[in-house]
Amino acid sequence: MELLTEFFLHPFLGKPTWVWLLFLGVVTALLAFDLGVLNKKDHEIGVGESLWLSAFYIAIAAAFGGWVWWYLGPTPGMQYFTGFALEKALAMDNVFVISLIFSYFAVPRLYQHRVLFWGILGVIVLRAIMIGLGAALVTEFSWLLYIFGAFLIATGIKMLVIGDSMPAVEDNPMLRFLRRHLRVTSELHGNRFWVTLPDPSTGKLARHATPLLLALMMVEFADLVFAVDSVPAILAITTDPFIVYTSNIFAILGLRALYFALAAMVHRFKYLKIALAAVLIFIGGKIFWNQFYGKLDPAISLSVTFGLLTAGVLFSLWKTHREPALPAGPREADG
Repeated sequence: MELLTEFFLHPFLGKPTWVWLLFLGVVTALLAFDLGVLNKKDHEIGVGESLWLSAFYIAIAAAFGGWVWWYLGPTPGMQYFTGFALEKALAMDNVFVISLIFSYFAVPRLYQHRVLFWGILGVIVLRAIMIGLGAALVTEFSWLLYIFGAFLIATGIKMLVIGDSMPAVEDNPMLRFLRRHLRVTSELHGNRFWVTLPDPSTGKLARHATPLLLALMMVEFADLVFAVDSVPAILAITTDPFIVYTSNIFAILGLRALYFALAAMVHRFKYLKIALAAVLIFIGGKIFWNQFYGKLDPAISLSVTFGLLTAGVLFSLWKTHREPALPAGPREADG
C-alpha cells in the first residue's frame, strides 16, 4: 500500500502521477463513450448533434479547467483557459483542410467520424511527443523562447499581409509517398482501412489500403503541420507540460466533435484569421515584454486572447450572415 501511495504521489513532469492518471482517465472515458455509445454504428452526424456533442466536450473541458484553477491556482487556471481558446482558434484552419481532404477522397459523411476518431488517437501521441520535446528544450535552453516569439510574430504578420496558401491535396508530399509505397484501391470499401484483394500484377491475394486510410494519414499529417504553430504558441504562454498538454488535447477533442457543424459554415469565420494573427503577434511580443519589462499578468493574457478571438468571431458572423452554408462533404456511401 505504501509503494502504491508513493507511486501516485511521485512527480512526473512536474506534477504528481495521480494528476496525469486523472487526466488520462477522463480522456479514455470520453473516447470510450464516443466510440462505444454515441457512435457504436456508423451514422451521419448532423449539425444539431455536432453542436450538442461539442457543447458536452466544452463543458467537460471547462470543468477540468475549473479543477486546475482550484487545485493548482489561478495562474495555471488562466493559462489553461488561454491555451484552450488559442488551440480552438488555431484549429479552425485545420477544419478547412480536413474538409478538403474528405472532399478529395470522396469520403461520405457516414464514415467521416470514424476517420476523425482514429485520428484523435494519433494526435494524442504526436502532441505528447512534440510538447514534451518542446518543453524539455525550452527548460534546457531558455533562449529558444525568443525564437518561438519571433516565429509567432512573423507568422502573425504573414497571416495579416499575405494570408495562408492552401496547396492542392494531390500535390501533398505525404500523399505521393503513400501512393508510391502502398497498394491502394481505387474506391472505398465501406468503413474499412485495409482490404485483401488480388494483386493486379501477380494475381495473388495481397493487402491493399483504401482511400479511407489515405484520408486518415492525411488528417494526421495536417495536424502535425498545424502543431508547428500551435505548440510554440502555447509554450509561449506557459512551459508547464501538464497545462500545455491538457489544454491542447481538450481543445482538439471538442473540435473533432464540432467538425460537422464547422465544416458547413467554416466560410463564416473568414475574418477570424485577422484576430488570430493579432493573437499570435501579441503572444510572441509577450515573450519579449516579459524579459524587458517584467512578467505580464496572466489575467491580461487571458483577457486579450479571449477579447481578440471573440471580436473576430462576432465580426465574421456579422459580415457573412447572408452567405449560404456549404456542404460538409459527400453524403452517399461510395463503394
